[in-house]
Amino acid sequence: MRPIISTYEALMIMLAFGTFILTLLALIIKINNKK
Repeated sequence: MRPIISTYEALMIMLAFGTFILTLLALIIKINNKK
């Protein structure tokens, strides 16, 4: 049961990190388009 929870937690962290990177990338593109 413990490895399943760890895998689920790792998946959620990766998902949150990926969303953060995508948001950051979109923000950079928006700033670059504004110039």
